[in-house]
Order: sequence, then C-alpha cells, then structure tokens
Amino acid sequence: MGEVVTLEQALTLRDELRREGKTLVFTNGHFDLLHIGHLDYLEKASQLGDALFVGVNGDASTRRLKGAGRPLVPAGQRARLLAALEAVSAVIIFDADTADDLLMALKPEIYVKGGDYANKPLPERATVEAYGGRVELIEFLSGHSTTRLIELIRKLP
Repeated sequence: MGEVVTLEQALTLRDELRREGKTLVFTNGHFDLLHIGHLDYLEKASQLGDALFVGVNGDASTRRLKGAGRPLVPAGQRARLLAALEAVSAVIIFDADTADDLLMALKPEIYVKGGDYANKPLPERATVEAYGGRVELIEFLSGHSTTRLIELIRKLP
C-alpha cells in the first residue's frame, strides 16, 4: 500500500530506490471510476519492478482530455483510492496533459501503458527513450473501461 505524495517527496523516494539498486516502474492515467481493469493493469505493472509510482491526471487535465463532465471523481479521491492498492507504492497528481515532466524528473527504468497504445502514438515514448528508459505495454482486460461503466450507469432506469 502506498501514499499520495508531492513530486518532491516522490524524488526522495526515487533516490532511496536508486541507492538500494531497485527498479522503478511508472504509469499514469485518469483512473476515473476505479474498476477491475485498472486493478489488473496496476498489478501487472507492479510485477515489472520493485516499486510502482502512478501519476494521476488532475481535474483540469482530465476535463481537457476527457471532456465536459469528467472527471466523475475528484483527483484527490482518485489518488487516495489508488494509493490504497497493494500494488501501488506512490501516487502523484499532475495537471499537464502528458506525463513528460514527471518522467524527466523521476526517470523510471520502466514506463508502462496499456496495450491500446500498440496501434497509436504514445506521447511520452520519446521522453522515456531519451533518458534510456524502457516502455512496456500491458494488455487490458477486455470489456472493462470507465467509458463503458459510464454508459451502463446512464442506461439505468
């Protein structure tokens, strides 16, 4: 189980991991309406290294990227839910549209995104490769998404 941290605190944790020769895995996303697909993804990501840091898009960037009405759950609550998961070591809320700045600061050995990026450009790929990191894509559990959950809820009588 992790904690919600500032970037400064995350950098301190990162330094500790380096001193101990441990591998940092990083991923990021909105994680609005946490569901089993998210949990499966995060568990798989955490198995790739010794610690998993998760960047959570803040409310403003989620609105810009996902549209009006999103997020459904405020960033502080999304971050706290993620930090409570056993697979997650630390959660950092950020308001940029990409995680490039976090990646350049933390320089995780492994950057993880969902398998849906196999067929589309990954905005952070160049950043990760520039500092010598590795990108890993993890397949999602089929049929599980926040968008799908929202659609199901809207259909309720």
